[in-house]
Amino acid sequence: MSDDAKNPEEEPTVPGEGRTSPEPGSEDGGTADIDGADDLIQAEGPDVELSAEDEALLDQASTDLVAEMRQDMLRAQAELVNFRKRVERDREANRDAVIAEVIRAVLPALDDLSRAEAHGDLAEGPMVVIAQKLRGGFDRFGLTQVGAKGDVFDPKIHDAIVQLPTPDVTVNTVADVIEPGYVLGERVLRAAKVAVSVPA
Repeated sequence: MSDDAKNPEEEPTVPGEGRTSPEPGSEDGGTADIDGADDLIQAEGPDVELSAEDEALLDQASTDLVAEMRQDMLRAQAELVNFRKRVERDREANRDAVIAEVIRAVLPALDDLSRAEAHGDLAEGPMVVIAQKLRGGFDRFGLTQVGAKGDVFDPKIHDAIVQLPTPDVTVNTVADVIEPGYVLGERVLRAAKVAVSVPA
């Protein structure tokens, strides 16, 4: 038989050509994927039960975390309390500073009243009542007059204008008060101007 006698519709085939890939789940190849998934599931295994030691460690870790959070809460609460105290302290200090400035501005008027009283001008009349009210109001705030003759000289509240060598004294002593000083609580508003007797 010649080549021309062969069936022209028959075409040469390539080895492996014409085979279709197996469908998933088919007997040829799909079962391999499913079997692999089953193996993976079985590899994970059942839930692992913790030993008593591991459970104790977990409980200890939880306890430590709770204790740490409690410490943080207590620390934050203490900081809040300290902040409130600091605000109150600053507010009180600002209040005292304002009162001190107001009284310091009125000190010349108190000096005039003291001079008038020393000259006998406040023996009677309406100025006596005014002086009493002013001094009573300042006393309510804790204003105290400092600097008196015979006091031991204190550089914190006394301002020595003159030094007088005196053989009768053994320590520096206020000999005369030129201008009285004033103290508001522990704050010196004005030091007293004094003459000081010093040991000769």
